[in-house]
Amino acid sequence: MITGLDFIGIPSTDADRSRAFYVETLGLRPDPNSEYEFWVGDTCFGIWEPVQQGMEFSAEKCSHLALHVEDMEAARAELESRGVTFFGDTFDTGVCLMALFADPDGNSLMLHHRYKPR
Repeated sequence: MITGLDFIGIPSTDADRSRAFYVETLGLRPDPNSEYEFWVGDTCFGIWEPVQQGMEFSAEKCSHLALHVEDMEAARAELESRGVTFFGDTFDTGVCLMALFADPDGNSLMLHHRYKPR
């Protein structure tokens, strides 16, 4: 019945601020047909404001979206130079490296690099 994932919704209190963060700070590819959608590889991120739908805003705190990078150290340093604050040091799980941070609304994100084969 379910055949795929169409997009990931990113809740925001300020869609323009979120768009600037994801496109300008993180460098994600904006969708040419939608002002508040952008792409990570083949995955679409869609910014939405819950209050516009009559819902209370709540940041996604426990669903760290793992954003793949080839070079963890370089990617983290670049984002830090752009004002991103990470939560602690990069940690090694034994199969991958992870560095946790959040967007301006507090949505949990991570830089991720798997260095061992699946």
